[in-house]
Amino acid sequence: MTRLDSSPVSATIPPQGPPVAAAPTALPVPAAAVLAVPPEQPAILPRDPRARLAALFDPGTLEFLPAEGGERSGAVAGVGLIQGTGAVAFASDPRVQGGAMGTAGCATIVGAYTEALSRGVPIVGLWHSGGARLAEGVASLHAVGTVFAAMTAASGRVPQISVVLGPAAGGAAYGPALTDIVILSGQGRIFVTGPDVVRSVTGEDVDAERLGGPEPHSRRSGVVHVVTETDTEALDRARQLAAMLSDQGKIGEDAEEHDLSGVLPEQARRAYDVHLLTARLLDSPGIELHPRWAPNIVTILGRLAGRTVGVVASNPMRLGGCLDAASAEKAARFVRMCDAFGVPLVVLVDVPGYLPGVGQEWDGVVRRGAKLLHAFAEATVPRVTLITRKAYGGAYIAMNSRSLGATRVFAWPGAEVAVMGGVAAVRILHRRALASVPPEQLHEAETQLAAEHEATAGGLQRALDLGVIDAIIEPSQTRQELARAIAEAPPLKGTHANIPL
Repeated sequence: MTRLDSSPVSATIPPQGPPVAAAPTALPVPAAAVLAVPPEQPAILPRDPRARLAALFDPGTLEFLPAEGGERSGAVAGVGLIQGTGAVAFASDPRVQGGAMGTAGCATIVGAYTEALSRGVPIVGLWHSGGARLAEGVASLHAVGTVFAAMTAASGRVPQISVVLGPAAGGAAYGPALTDIVILSGQGRIFVTGPDVVRSVTGEDVDAERLGGPEPHSRRSGVVHVVTETDTEALDRARQLAAMLSDQGKIGEDAEEHDLSGVLPEQARRAYDVHLLTARLLDSPGIELHPRWAPNIVTILGRLAGRTVGVVASNPMRLGGCLDAASAEKAARFVRMCDAFGVPLVVLVDVPGYLPGVGQEWDGVVRRGAKLLHAFAEATVPRVTLITRKAYGGAYIAMNSRSLGATRVFAWPGAEVAVMGGVAAVRILHRRALASVPPEQLHEAETQLAAEHEATAGGLQRALDLGVIDAIIEPSQTRQELARAIAEAPPLKGTHANIPL
């Protein structure tokens, strides 16, 4: 494949509404080939890749990169600014053979990756493609493979964000799947084989939306991280994520304290939604990834005291906050992505253990749970843990414990750290003695034995003595303590790729 020249080719996008003055730092956009748009139609055409790229970048900053094959290549690429920081992007051209990927179009995408790596900036792909071009045969298959190789080579080196605005089928389905974050608009569809093929081979009658739309990929498969109703919202999320990953900021000297008291229910056994806690902890709500897939673990990219952080949080509102096979895998992928790009981690723990059951064992909770252990143990970014209510058993270890190398571990007053809950433990340890206790005295006996067990085998004081917890902090001190711990830690980052676990 011919290597593309990295020099940009400028073009002009017709304005939408009144002209917008470019920012002082914006890249110049000399007049060149102007897109001809009839006056009665909107200036930005829904299927025009140049218009889509213009909507992604800051106004006046887009410069197009050279494309092999000209207007028939099926892909367009450009460089510019996103929220004031540099970025590279490419877009499928669904007007040319449905955006099918041929030799020329794939060369354009590979060239965009070369440009992103040379600049060290995020790359955003706008996907709307039916897969490899049938007319080119094996040549198109080889070309698609070179795109996959370029994505893999860039993994962990520059952030990769995919925005799926229409069908992404066949080879075009695996392109987004190899990137760090996948955003699906309301009209986006992702599948390896379309409804017609599925119907002819398996007899299953399914439409494109049910096969590869927002519901199955956001809730069932975990392929998609963010779902939006419109293309505009999808591009807006891509802009926010690219900015957070490329311009991560620094911890402010005086982290404004937010009152986190009152988030937890008074009754220790009552469930609560951890989003109430994350909303008060972060500067703003941030962007949650995979909100509907494995919702017993919450993963959010946001800012704490001005700095980008990744939040991993148990959610007691779903499955009691238990870890299971899917949530461990979800969290592991998120941890490795944050580590690869130097994003510090904040881990909020209220976990009763791993979810038991035959289904879990058969679904690979051992294999998939091991991914989370590996991810945290491998991570080098600052990573701070807060135990809010309880941390039991193997799940305590997996949620960024001191043994896995946590930078700091804090706990709120009254939190529990143990192999299991005190009452559950004494029911096993003292089952013979408890068997002889009259029923009316059983509760009192279990409570007394549980208190004795916590004093000798666990509890916060024991954890402090062992050094597995650094300090007990009040909810009112939490933001400042977490921010200070991150600010004081060495700003390290991983040296690994971000394989789609």
